[in-house]
Amino acid sequence: MQLDLAGDLHVLFRDIVDIRSESLHEKELADAIDAALRQFDHLTVTRIGNSVVAATHLNRDSRVLVAGHLDTVPVADNLPSHIETRCDGDYLVGRGSCDMKGGVAVGLHLAATLAAPSRDVTWVFYEAEEIAAQHNGLLRLRSHDPRLLECDLAILMEPTNAIIEGGCQGTMRFTLTTEGQAAHSARSWAGHNAIHDLLPILRILSDWQVSGDHLVEVDGLTYREGLNATMVQGGLAGNVVPPEATVQINYRFAPDKTAQQAEQLMRAMFAGWRMDVLDLSSPARPGLDQPLAQSFARSVATMPMPKYGWTDVARFFEMGRPALNFGPGDAMYAHKADECCKLSSLDDCARALASWLDGSRDEGES
Repeated sequence: MQLDLAGDLHVLFRDIVDIRSESLHEKELADAIDAALRQFDHLTVTRIGNSVVAATHLNRDSRVLVAGHLDTVPVADNLPSHIETRCDGDYLVGRGSCDMKGGVAVGLHLAATLAAPSRDVTWVFYEAEEIAAQHNGLLRLRSHDPRLLECDLAILMEPTNAIIEGGCQGTMRFTLTTEGQAAHSARSWAGHNAIHDLLPILRILSDWQVSGDHLVEVDGLTYREGLNATMVQGGLAGNVVPPEATVQINYRFAPDKTAQQAEQLMRAMFAGWRMDVLDLSSPARPGLDQPLAQSFARSVATMPMPKYGWTDVARFFEMGRPALNFGPGDAMYAHKADECCKLSSLDDCARALASWLDGSRDEGES
């Protein structure tokens, strides 16, 4: 499909959504984006795998990186897309419309139409965000050439309903295992029930839930932490006392602590059990104390909110770059069978970004 980047934004959005691009199958969409961006002389285009980077080189005094991932979770009979009119406006319904091809459409449209922005811009459209980090397109770009991701501020166009969401939570998934002794359930006294031994763990989790609201303020934004059992496994058969049981726990922690501090906290809380860490991802602080981020926040003129969940802003935070989440769509619709994005949200994001990127230098910026 040939994409018209400078034409109607809503048509571009629908065209992008209708090109299937499940994780590790982004080639068709990346090919279309690569070909479309190379038509514009004001952009230098680089292709690494199925990630495409387009940058201006105007010698401005700051560089902003705007990024969106191309991949989606698997299609679930929700393509091709369709327009649905609701009481509050028109929505595009289809896989990837919310997470996050609305942001990709805005980025592509502005990359084509902002030929001489007041800030240099690097537009990044990358692969494999929805799956394991080893496939992540940002990491692949950084490994190939870290200069591709250099910036003074990164804006990740994750769905935020056109509101700035600062930083992101860290996440830790781990299992705790209890060990018992198998026996026939008719002679249970001859064994030891490992599932029953999960009870103290569940009590700790339950007590944690009722011990407070677990709000943590970081750089003016208030994050709510979460600690939940998400899976339980155990048992051999319906008439056997289980010799082993495992509970999987997910800790979502505020960016006031590092990933290592979060792990230490969990190991102290559950010191009596064998812990196996499945994954551990660092959080990102909001970055709203940086002049360029403050300039963007003033331009958007809405109250910034904390980001609940983990996003790739954390990768930029690890590189020492401030990063924000800002994009069209309501994250509550991400990955749902009726995934959708309100078209007016797309327009709001495009106007806000265009106005700031193409506007005069903010007096409070340095």
